[in-house]
Amino acid sequence: MTVAPAATALIAEDESLLASALQAELARAWPNLQVLAIAGDGLSAVQLALHHRPDVLFFDIRMPGQSGLDAAAELADRWDDSNRSGKPFPALVFITAYDQYAVQAFEAQAMDYLQKPLQHDRLQRAVGRLQAVLAARSVTATVKGGDTIAGADTMEHTLAQLRALLAAGATSAPALRLSVIQVSVGNSIRMVPLEEVVYFEAADKYIRVLTAEHEYLIRTPLRELLPQLDPQQFWQVHRATVVSAQAVLQVTRDEAGKLWLHLRGRREKLPVSRLYAHLFKAM
Repeated sequence: MTVAPAATALIAEDESLLASALQAELARAWPNLQVLAIAGDGLSAVQLALHHRPDVLFFDIRMPGQSGLDAAAELADRWDDSNRSGKPFPALVFITAYDQYAVQAFEAQAMDYLQKPLQHDRLQRAVGRLQAVLAARSVTATVKGGDTIAGADTMEHTLAQLRALLAAGATSAPALRLSVIQVSVGNSIRMVPLEEVVYFEAADKYIRVLTAEHEYLIRTPLRELLPQLDPQQFWQVHRATVVSAQAVLQVTRDEAGKLWLHLRGRREKLPVSRLYAHLFKAM
C-alpha cells in the first residue's frame, strides 16, 4: 500500500462555516494534510499563498474583492518572484455553487472542483487525485534531477488551464460589441471611438481609458467590459490591463525575463503577466 506524502494546504473561502466544514472534512479524508491558513478573500489568499507556499490551494470562485480564478491568475504571475525554493505551483481545487456552465468548464480543462454544499464522496475523489498529483510531481522531480524543471512543467500546464477558464468565463454570456466608449466629461458625455483607445486599465472601482492624448474614467468593471470588446482588436495582457493590438509598437524582455509593451502615442511601458506572455511568443 502506498502511503500518501505529507502535504500542506491553504483554504480561501469567505463563508466561515463552509471553510470550517471543509477543514474538518479534509482532516478526516486526508489526516496528514496540514491546513496552514484560511483566507476570507482573494487578495489575502494570494498574500498567504506567497508566504506559506502550500502544496494545494482550495479557492472559492466567488469571493469579495477578487474571484478565485483571478486570485489564482495573480498568484501564478507572482509565484516565481517570491519562490526562491523552486517549489512547484500548488495544485488547484476550485469551490463553486452548483452551476452547470462552471462544472462543464472545469471538467473540460481537467481542473478539479468541489460543489457547495460539500459532498463527502466528491471530496474523497478530489483528495485521491491530489495525492496522485503530488506523488507524480515528487517522482518527476527525482527523475529530472530537481524541482525547477518539474515546477516549470506544472506552471505551464496550470497557466494553460487558467487561460482557458478565464476565456470561457468571458464568453459565457453573449454581448454586443462596442464601437464607442461613453465617458463623462464634466456635465457632458463624450463618445470615444474604440479605434482611439490605446489601452484600458482597471483602477479601484474605475477603469482608466487611455488614448494617445487623453485619459478618461468609466465605472464598468473590467470583467463586464471584456466580453463587449473584439478579442482580435483588444488583448488582455495583465489581470488589470487590456491593450489595443494595433497600438503595440514593440515588445521587450528585461533581465528577469519579464515582457514589457511599448505603445504608440504613450510614453509608459506596460507589463505582460505570465498568463498572457504566450501572445507574444513569436516576438
